[in-house]
Formats: sequence, structure tokens, C-alpha cells
Amino acid sequence: MKVLITGANGFIGKNLAAQLGVNKSYHVLKYGRQSTIDELRSLVGEADFICHLAGVNRPTDVHEFIEGNTELTRTLCEIVESSGRHLPIIFTSSVHVERKNLYGDSKLAAEKILVDYSEKTNAPVYIFRLPHVIGKWCLPNYNSVVATFCYNVANNLPIQVDDPTFRLNLVYIDDLISNFIDIMAGETKNKTYCEAHPSYPVSVGELADLIRAFKSGRQTLISERVGTGLTRVLHSTYISYLSPADFVYPLLKFEDPRGLFVEMLKTKDSGQFSFFTAHPAVTRGGHYHHSKTEKFLVLKGKAKFRFRHILTNEYFETFTSGDKPEVVETIPGWAHDITNVGEDEMYVMLWANEIFDKEHPDTYTFAF
Repeated sequence: MKVLITGANGFIGKNLAAQLGVNKSYHVLKYGRQSTIDELRSLVGEADFICHLAGVNRPTDVHEFIEGNTELTRTLCEIVESSGRHLPIIFTSSVHVERKNLYGDSKLAAEKILVDYSEKTNAPVYIFRLPHVIGKWCLPNYNSVVATFCYNVANNLPIQVDDPTFRLNLVYIDDLISNFIDIMAGETKNKTYCEAHPSYPVSVGELADLIRAFKSGRQTLISERVGTGLTRVLHSTYISYLSPADFVYPLLKFEDPRGLFVEMLKTKDSGQFSFFTAHPAVTRGGHYHHSKTEKFLVLKGKAKFRFRHILTNEYFETFTSGDKPEVVETIPGWAHDITNVGEDEMYVMLWANEIFDKEHPDTYTFAF
């Protein structure tokens, strides 16, 4: 399928083109600000589907609202009609159509043109009245408070929160692109007005706090719950504004004659990750926990793990190495240690189910 994207160099257009570009089912045709109407006519002649994303929301002259939103849509529909190829069209409108402002009025007028086109030709149109769309490549200090907050916090610039209780509804760019692709693939029933989903309601104050927490996490090592929902998409958006110089950040290294120990990542409710080394013949551990559990993975070298039940004196030992990945798990009430039984330095990855608390370490020395 050949997909014509108007506004191909904009935020949504670039993301759509990037995702379609790696799918062999689609061939992308691009129309941008520098393209001519003759080029648009030629592209329409090739296209099987149109994603009409071009528009103006921050003009230098208010008349550009009409030219960039309403009249371009009218021109596009006239070209498609005159071509005799009644093409389906996705159109990105705005929630501002429900508000009385020039931008919303120009988008509403464009919607009406598209509805008329659909009624004349029986070609489907899909209109998305978008709220705030977030994600990589959205310009800061332009039309998105999220992009501005992310960019400023990532670059150590102040952010201004006038009303922390003001609520926004956010849509993530990758979800929006998935909505578009479902339509192009025929997986969405014909309907004129489409709702971008999922969407995420959030207050400006909550938004600012989360973005600041993403930044501070590099110092505390505590990660927010970035695996699902709003926090996931906002985190992905935030880190896209990091400069290459900030792709890397240092960790504290604790070293003694046994080897070194480095904490990498802490979570709010699922423990922490770290790694340590041990020189040949060095034993580490020699303690037990009442509640804490750990998982060890030897990445390099050879290890002997010893376990002894603190009440029954039952004993167990096992050997593992970096050549055969195996997880060794510590059990509450069993003392344990680990010895490097190889000839080279040993590297071990470690997960503990809780963040280490100096005041309540749940760690008790045990002599084997």
C-alpha cells in the first residue's frame, strides 16, 4: 500500500513515516511545507491511502490558520476528487474545535470539507480530534507543555507550573500510529470520528513531578514504575530529550580486598539490581536473612555456593559458572556464601527483592 503523508516532516508525520518505513506492506509518499501543489497532485495519483497530518498551529499571521488548515484540506480533497480515485483519508484535527478560537475554527472547517468529500465519493474519512500528543521528536517551546517540560528538565532549565491542578489528556505517539495502522489494515470499522486510545489524564503538577523524578533517579538509582501506563510513555518521551553527552552516567563503586560492589538500579516495589566481583579463592556473604531473598547469576568465572539451615544445620552446596547461566536463589532462614573457585576474577549479577536499608538490613552474620 502506498501511503501519502501530508505534513511528513512534522512531529506525527516523522513518527508515522519511520514506522511505516520498516514495514514492507507500506510505501511512504511524503508531502511537506516545501512541496508544491503540482507535487501534491502527482503524489495523489500514486497513493492508495492518505494521512492528512499537515497543519498550522503556531502561525506568525492568523491568516495562516485558514491557509494551512482549511484551504490545504480543501485543495487536497479537490485534487483527490478530480483524480477519480476516491481515496480513504485519516485527518488529525484537534480538541480545540470544541473551543472558540481561530485554530479550532480552522480545523472544524477542514473537518466539514472532509465530511463533504466522503459524502460525495463514498470514500471513508477518519477524523481524530487529538488532545496533547507526546513522544519523541515533538518540538519543545512550541505546542506541547510536555515536550517543553521534558526538554527543560533534561537540560537543567527551569520549568514553570502556573496551575498544578490543571488537567491534561495525553496520547502517546506510538499508540496513535498504531491506531492509524489499524485503520489502514482494515481492522477498524468505518466511522468518521475516531478516538485516539489509550489516553492518559494527568494534572500539570503530577506531570512536572514525574518528569523531575525521572531526572533525580540517576542520583538515587530509584526508577519510577516505567513499565506500564502513563509513566511508561512519559518516561520514553523524557529520555528522548537527553543530549548524547547524557546517554551515560556514572555509578558509585565500592572496592575492598575481596573485589568491588556496584549498585545499578533500585525499584519502588521490586527490589534492586547490582553486581560484584571476587578475586580467586575469595568468599563473600556468610550471612542469612529472615525475609530478604536474592538471585545470583555468575556472569564470568566459577563459583561455589554454600547453604546451611540456621536451625536444622542441614547443608547444601552447588557449583555454577559463567559458561552455564544458572540462577542461584537465597532462601530465608538459610545462611549462604559464595566462593570464587576459578583462576580468574569472578563477576556476579545480583537482584535483591528489597532496597537495602541500613537501619533494617535483615542481614545476620553466620560462620560456616
